[in-house]
Amino acid sequence: MSQTTDPDRFFQTTDSIAESARKAKKSTNKHGSPIQLPSKILAIITDPTDCGRVYVAEAAGTARRVVLETGNKSHVFHGPSTPVTSLALSPLHPILYAGSWDKTIWSWDISSRTSRNRFRGHADFVKCVLILPLLDLELLISGSSDSTIILWNAGTGERLQTLKGHSMGVLALAVDPISGSYSGTEPGGVTDSGDIVLFSASSDRTILRWHITPSHTSSQSCLATQADPPLHPHQTSIYALLFSASSSDLYTASADGTAMRLSREHDFTPDTTLHHGDYVRSIAVSSNEQYIVTAGRDEDVKVWDANSGKMVGMWWGHSDEIMGVVVVRRREGERIVSAGIDQTVRVWPLNVGEMERARTKREEEEIGLEIDHEVEAAEGGLTAEEEAELAELMED
Repeated sequence: MSQTTDPDRFFQTTDSIAESARKAKKSTNKHGSPIQLPSKILAIITDPTDCGRVYVAEAAGTARRVVLETGNKSHVFHGPSTPVTSLALSPLHPILYAGSWDKTIWSWDISSRTSRNRFRGHADFVKCVLILPLLDLELLISGSSDSTIILWNAGTGERLQTLKGHSMGVLALAVDPISGSYSGTEPGGVTDSGDIVLFSASSDRTILRWHITPSHTSSQSCLATQADPPLHPHQTSIYALLFSASSSDLYTASADGTAMRLSREHDFTPDTTLHHGDYVRSIAVSSNEQYIVTAGRDEDVKVWDANSGKMVGMWWGHSDEIMGVVVVRRREGERIVSAGIDQTVRVWPLNVGEMERARTKREEEEIGLEIDHEVEAAEGGLTAEEEAELAELMED
């Protein structure tokens, strides 16, 4: 173990000091045109009203709107004193909802940024939120580390029902886009009648399905029941669920290092497994479902061909874990937007040719660095191996 006179590093190992140095050096790169934020980013969602904007959840206890082209980040929503973990936008009203470590869901008027209802009922961190219309009811759904899911009347703040079925924390929620009369794969589709099917994913490695039915006695209530057998596609925690817009297949991301496509045609059994490596925190799909995008703890954004399951490109630039990726449509084509613990939002072309050119350029830069190190060693008279051997002799 190395010794240091820096009091901030008294309890750090050599490996942890080296890792901190690596991240600090990598953080200076400008790949993906980074937009720097003041704290770690824990989640990202698109703005359905403007493809040039995203909303992010921050560890500092704020939510924030970010304009991708200009980098403007001044539209901030304050309130929580603990990290914000998840976000959802109302499809009916200009309201933003946010789950927090303080066990509650916050809401704000988007224009004025003033606080609205605050939803209290969970016994642990709120990890995911989702909102959709159900007849005359706007239904807010939250999942928590306390292993429960709560259904809320978004307009009144009333808790309608608590769902229990998972044995560990609930990490992700998604609504089946073809259940009932639900339209759309984002929490913005409208349900006119009939049941909807909610999918929930957990640290207990299961995906549960819940049927939610409008109440026959009140237009402002509903009833949910667990239905169908649990799904067990992964070996450990499932961090993300996403339905595709075209096929309505279900995509998942897991701490077991893989992402999967679960085929609707085969009762949501896996037909594609992507071996990303390390924790996979987030997954996104191109609008034509040609490409799948994954990201997580290894700091890389990886792009896969949806038909073959082969990786076709990668974007390198984040210096810490990536917590979220989304795909947005721009005039120049689709773009990947990623955000993470390094406090940056980055934008990448969803284009195989550009990814290949970036890979070639990076390899050339790495070769140049290796040559520079060899020249420095030669000028110094000792190679790295010789310097290490000399250091050992001096210690003896």
